[in-house]
Amino acid sequence: MGDRGSNINSIHRSSSRPQLDLSKAEIEANIDEDKYPTILLPNQSDHLSHLALDLGGSLIKLVYFSRHEDQSGNDRRMRSVKDRMGLPNRNRRTYRVLGGRLHFLMFETSKINECLDFIHSKKLHCGGWESHDYDDVADRNAIIKATGGGAYKFADLFKERLGVSLDKEDEMACMVAGANFLLKAIRHEAFTHMEGQKEFLQIDHNDLYPYLLVNIGSGVSIIKVDGDGKFERVSGTNVGGGTYWGLGRLLTKCQSFDELLELSQKGDNRNIDMLVGDIYGGMDYSKIGLSASTIASSFGKATSEKKELEDYRPEDISLSLLRMISYNIGQISHLNAMRFGLKRIFFGGFFIRGHAYTMDAISFAVHFWSKGAAQAMFLRHEGFLGALGAFMSYEKHGLDDLMVHQLVERFPMGAPYTGGKIHGPPLKDLDEKARYCMFSFITFESVFNVPVQISWMEKFLQMGTEITAPVPMALPRTTGLGGFEVPLSKGSTLRSDASALNVGVLHLVPTLEVFPLLADPKMYEPNTIDISDHSELEYWLTILAEHLPDLVDKAVASEGGTDDAKRRGDAFARAFSAHLARLMEEPAAYGKLGLAKLLEMREECLREFHFVDAYISIKQRENEASLAVLPDLLMELDSLDEETRLLTLIEGVLAANIFDWGSRACVDLYHKGTIIEIYRMSRNKMQRPWQVDDFDAFKERMLGSGDKKPTPHRRALLFVDNSGADIVLGMLPLARELLRRGTEVVLVANSLPALNDVTAKELPDIVAEAAKHCDILRRAAESGGLLVDAMTNTLDSSKENLSTIPLMVVENGCGSPCIDLRQVSSELAAAANDADLIILEGMGRALHTNLNARFKCDTLKLAMVKNQRLAEILVKGNIYDCVCKYEPAN
Repeated sequence: MGDRGSNINSIHRSSSRPQLDLSKAEIEANIDEDKYPTILLPNQSDHLSHLALDLGGSLIKLVYFSRHEDQSGNDRRMRSVKDRMGLPNRNRRTYRVLGGRLHFLMFETSKINECLDFIHSKKLHCGGWESHDYDDVADRNAIIKATGGGAYKFADLFKERLGVSLDKEDEMACMVAGANFLLKAIRHEAFTHMEGQKEFLQIDHNDLYPYLLVNIGSGVSIIKVDGDGKFERVSGTNVGGGTYWGLGRLLTKCQSFDELLELSQKGDNRNIDMLVGDIYGGMDYSKIGLSASTIASSFGKATSEKKELEDYRPEDISLSLLRMISYNIGQISHLNAMRFGLKRIFFGGFFIRGHAYTMDAISFAVHFWSKGAAQAMFLRHEGFLGALGAFMSYEKHGLDDLMVHQLVERFPMGAPYTGGKIHGPPLKDLDEKARYCMFSFITFESVFNVPVQISWMEKFLQMGTEITAPVPMALPRTTGLGGFEVPLSKGSTLRSDASALNVGVLHLVPTLEVFPLLADPKMYEPNTIDISDHSELEYWLTILAEHLPDLVDKAVASEGGTDDAKRRGDAFARAFSAHLARLMEEPAAYGKLGLAKLLEMREECLREFHFVDAYISIKQRENEASLAVLPDLLMELDSLDEETRLLTLIEGVLAANIFDWGSRACVDLYHKGTIIEIYRMSRNKMQRPWQVDDFDAFKERMLGSGDKKPTPHRRALLFVDNSGADIVLGMLPLARELLRRGTEVVLVANSLPALNDVTAKELPDIVAEAAKHCDILRRAAESGGLLVDAMTNTLDSSKENLSTIPLMVVENGCGSPCIDLRQVSSELAAAANDADLIILEGMGRALHTNLNARFKCDTLKLAMVKNQRLAEILVKGNIYDCVCKYEPAN
């Protein structure tokens, strides 16, 4: 695309047709189908086709909306909590509420018929799979938003094949609208790339404008962006991706753009390019800042060598051509940035493709010509700017008011798998996905050194079984660990997409908020361990791989051990193994990676294959066993003096935290005794001082010193961890003590299952059973709306009449062993407003994440360290050491 002159424009918003309602979205944990950016949108009640296209000269980019019916609960307990917290009841609606996600997908323009087949197979032109009532599309006069030159070129083809009309949106306006949205709404959308290293950046929304947007398609457009809908195309060049592909095809005979890129990975441009060192006898020209390896003339050596085209390696030609065009783009971009005094330059467009050599070349040019004053920044959704902008034009307000904490990125497995290409058929449902995974297998031994000819049962037996809670195991297999084909790098040679970025499904969740008690949300980093170091990442990926066979057994058993469950278990193992393989090769493939994100990916992958709660039967057994001995424990606690009782309660929480099915060491303990025996053994080892021991400071805050009695906390948020002994014998007795002291207690639990963690849905039943043996818990549970027989009276009572201190339950908004407090449920955020004590319990919430987090209120972090490596790094101790970290209000 050449320079067509400057223009100032704003995105056109159609108002004559029904609008896409993006106002009150809901998240649905179950993830379907594909692997490209999805956004969860819910108050959409119209049966509309929400598909947007960017039909470029080389590539077609799709953004489509998949919807689902709202599954949020409407039980009386939740209404009671919302009423007490002053939250509006969002479930009281008079119309059908739909939720969904935005998916991103790419096809080569030359294969437009495959694109049309994909749209038709998923019924995207008539509202997706749910729209069985609209088979006659022509009668609906459906309209699809589209941008790019192909919106004109292929309009008749869409009408003929799909019976839909293309509503054409301004290309430049769509591109800017898409970029603005991504930079404001996605936490790690932008990154730099120098010498093969990615660094993700968090852009300050208040300091975003102005910036330079360089879109590299067939040609290049350079746009100065001053705000929402405020932009000007200030320059451009006709030397872009189309130039690279056109010349490359003529010079190398490659049959596709990706083949040409792959060739460049194996090339050596020194065989064709004339370098500064070639001119100066291998020396730098340091006086003007030129190193010997700087390209003085692209293809310069071809002028002085008596060689024909066939004498040059296609690989060298491809790399030389790639660098020539990338340097040119980087230089002209810098010159325009300097012209307007801008230091921030964002590059987008599918020419880049997350390609390491391309990004390095552009970055080098910008850095070189600006002498380090400017930075080249790239976008993870680089090729989807126009398509996303076109999608946003369905709604008059767009997505501009979304905040970064309202978007959750997931990485489901299925077609398309990577790079937007279709591998296998478009997947309609779970059955097709499972079959697809079964046929896409490769061994995994070279990645994790895990034997491949080993069955799930053999692996299970190697790790030991659990005598107190035996579970049915899957039949022996010989598949071992495996996944989709992900070729590994050999030596210094990279795959064509070794540095490519995968973009996931973006879920829009307006009910997520930033936890209001964080001392400094901008400085908050949930992850304690930095796994950007290769050895650290390899360790944790290996841990997850070794745990996989046992997890599959548990998941299959949770579904009754049926043949269907076994088939889905194998499919899950292959899919998750593929994720691990991809991350082993390219740690930044999914954006900035932390241990929390890694563990969450495993849980999401389980849910993707419809394993709702892999540990449900184990949790039920452990809850029953723990509840059976709770009365004796409460009697013992009540016989103690105040100071001894507080210490015993903290010891009990630490001892009970040993029951963690995410820890290999702890699982090995389970076949040595019953749950009660292990708990008692753990209690007996609670010798102070602990490795981190702030108990005395916490005791002074709770009990005071001398004659001075402290004021009780108003409300305590207890972030609970595991089912069984952990919640029943550890956290519930501690909650009871706080209630006894006049402190409101809110138990904060997962919204969705993760390992053996207790969920907010399960907690009311556990509390109800415990309340049968304790008047304190019973009255508090009645007041908090947790007991069914007391709900009617509770709901009908005014707040003034609720004299008993309440015990409440809220969900945290996540389904992971860890928690990112930048994204919590609106219920938890509301509960935090009156809280002055936080207790974070367990490895996931208090060690893997949030160990270093600071809060505005008193905070107690309790955990037993159940991993030797973690113990050494975090507390300079050993496995089973304890952490009792108390931090007064900041």
